[in-house]
Amino acid sequence: MKTIGLLGGMSWESSILYYKIINEQTNAILGFQNNAKSIMFTVNFNEIEKLQHQNKWDEACDILIDACKVLENSGASFIVLCTNTMHKLLPEIQKKINIPFLHIAKATLTEIKEKKITKVALLGTRFTMEDDFYKKILINEGIEVVIPNKKDIDIIHHIIYNELCLGKIKNESKKEFLRIIESMKDVQGVILGCTEITMLVSQSDLDIVVFDTTRIHAVQAVNMALSK
Repeated sequence: MKTIGLLGGMSWESSILYYKIINEQTNAILGFQNNAKSIMFTVNFNEIEKLQHQNKWDEACDILIDACKVLENSGASFIVLCTNTMHKLLPEIQKKINIPFLHIAKATLTEIKEKKITKVALLGTRFTMEDDFYKKILINEGIEVVIPNKKDIDIIHHIIYNELCLGKIKNESKKEFLRIIESMKDVQGVILGCTEITMLVSQSDLDIVVFDTTRIHAVQAVNMALSK
């Protein structure tokens, strides 16, 4: 069994889910008292969030590189960056780290292709929805990606940072998410492209396929850890 390096704290609410899913999935496969071998390093999200909104991505990148070096030096076999948005910086981070990363968008792409879906809605932070770092991985494989209108992007971004990252689950916010998803016509599935959205929306809420990136990423981390 390989050792999973978890870079969490963005936010710690979703980092809890990663740890839980990874250990439950490992036990489901191996049984008895088995759980995953893992190392978790959590950053202070208050620092990261400020740098994101100040557009100081280079400074945020330096923080994550230092954290990844801790995981690498502690014996992690590979790294799982427990967030969608900060994959924006992964090309620069990878240059400084000698162990591989399990990319959340590539893990999600695998699930989308397995279900033979060609058009998806993407929800996440403003950075994930509006920037190309996430979408281009899907588009390059023939997947059409639809994002909400500007007003709805702002609503989603606000709910993520001011509610979900603080552990606040509000029914009215769930209704807003469902309204936004239902307004995006002809999509065959929706990507919950922020690791906190799974706290608010699940497959049971929708008729189209829900791609829960937190669960997808965590389960594929287990597969990678148990691979030969």
